[in-house]
Amino acid sequence: MTESSFMLSFLPASIRGSLSALLLVLNTVVCFSVLLPLALIKLLPWPALQKACTVLLIRIAEFWILCNSGWMKLAGRTEWDVSGHEQLAYDGWYLVISNHQSWVDILALQHNLNRRMPMLKFFLKQELIWVPIIGICWWALDFPFMKRYTKAYLDRHPEKAGQDVAATRRACEKFKTTPVAVFNFLEGTRFTQAKHDQQNSPFRYLLKPKSGGVAFVLDAMGTQLRSLVDITIHYPDGNPTFWDLLSGRIRKVVMRCELKPIPSQFLGRDYQNDEAFRSEFQGWINSLWEEKDAQLERLHMEYPPRQA
Repeated sequence: MTESSFMLSFLPASIRGSLSALLLVLNTVVCFSVLLPLALIKLLPWPALQKACTVLLIRIAEFWILCNSGWMKLAGRTEWDVSGHEQLAYDGWYLVISNHQSWVDILALQHNLNRRMPMLKFFLKQELIWVPIIGICWWALDFPFMKRYTKAYLDRHPEKAGQDVAATRRACEKFKTTPVAVFNFLEGTRFTQAKHDQQNSPFRYLLKPKSGGVAFVLDAMGTQLRSLVDITIHYPDGNPTFWDLLSGRIRKVVMRCELKPIPSQFLGRDYQNDEAFRSEFQGWINSLWEEKDAQLERLHMEYPPRQA
């Protein structure tokens, strides 16, 4: 798939970026002003009304993503080379993973996957609900908020064992009737060469994956998630900044989506306390990362950076 637009390309990059930032802010404020009343109505204890509000809230979020795609097309001539997304379904239940290189990743994923699959939802730390405006949006859109306890904390408070998973299961109850795509950046942070060297990562283009978060999701959601969507993102000209996206200076984005089964033996298991399962699960995640690293190597060869 290739898309390009250059309606504002005659303007200096600084002006394009400023206009894009303004459109992003206006888009967020307008959508939030519509979303908030619906979120308050959704608090009423009427299941049919709550379900209708949920559908409308998701449509508002998808409209927000669509508007963001609009200013991205206005700002630059980005070429999107995307494959594998045609096998996804809007009414599916997915676990989605991806490598993480830039703040651009999230908007690039939303731009290419909007309404091709359920809206991407992240498992968020409980404290993030207090982030102004965005925290309310996450809550209204049923992003699962979780409170995870460290092993050291559980050693001091054994009565808390299992409460984090139980709370997440309760948060995920609404997904039994509403399709969902639960998203996770396994590296936990954006790739930089400094982080790569500090970790002594065994992968050439990736940081070490963290398997605990995904195991926690599969434990909490059981068989609700039916497939894994493994996404690989590559920027031929190097990892862009968010300002590069706003100002339309990203030449090309390559994205590959692969639909894979989730092994049944990894569903509903106790990652924290079952050492044998933890080792087996980490081995599976590492094998996925080895395949992704090899794919990134092929993409680097197939899509070299633009010559100066």
